Amino acid sequence: MALVRVGGVDVAYTRKGRGPLVVLAHGAGADGRMWQPQVEALADEFTVVSWDEPGSGRSGELPPGFGLADFARALAAVIEDVGLGPAQVAGLSWGGTVVLELYRWRPDLVKSLLMVDTYAGWKGSLPPEEVAARVEGARRMLAAPREEFDPTLPGLYAAGPPERFAPVLDAMSRDVRPETMAAQLSLMAEADETDLLPRITVPTLLLWGERDARSPLDVAHAFQAAIPHAELVVIPAVGHVSNLEAPEAFTAAVRTFCRAHT
Repeated sequence: MALVRVGGVDVAYTRKGRGPLVVLAHGAGADGRMWQPQVEALADEFTVVSWDEPGSGRSGELPPGFGLADFARALAAVIEDVGLGPAQVAGLSWGGTVVLELYRWRPDLVKSLLMVDTYAGWKGSLPPEEVAARVEGARRMLAAPREEFDPTLPGLYAAGPPERFAPVLDAMSRDVRPETMAAQLSLMAEADETDLLPRITVPTLLLWGERDARSPLDVAHAFQAAIPHAELVVIPAVGHVSNLEAPEAFTAAVRTFCRAHT
């Protein structure tokens, strides 16, 4: 584990392997451990970095008023701290929205983008009535007493959480801080990154679960239509957390794309 201090918070990240740099950004209600199978598998060929964003995992508490651009600046600081130049950057769900914001402000740090089951923000990718329903669901979840707080969002998996990753999923769930999740979901609800998509000039992979109920395939098709020359790979029979539901197929797609753009 390494630490870099940015914006008044210590940001933790794991680094493994040698070779071209691949950086992995996790979703809301998770931390860098969600990328465990990809870190292990890709380290034979790449330097793989998985961060715990501010307020998550081993990183420090989220400062008051921390916004989407602050998350992007923190991710930029991690890439600069690694010191291997521009990175191939992957973001899943909320992590993809953070990665888009990174590209907005620091395109010099991004060699390619891997957008995984993600959004251009909820406002940018979902109908208003769906955003309103999710905001209300988040309000109810966060209003629960601390001892009853459950950060598991509905519709994450096509067929339930994968049993082989149950221990790490349980550990991440126990470590979620309600204050961080409240900030993540609030920022996601208001974010609209659609203006950025046509201006992306780096190679872009869209990697989606066929049965993703949280970011359906029509979101992926909207990304593909908006981002010049974006490539779409759909993983059959899996949902929103495609990297854990089908880790072998997911990692193979990432490896093929990253090899092609090193």
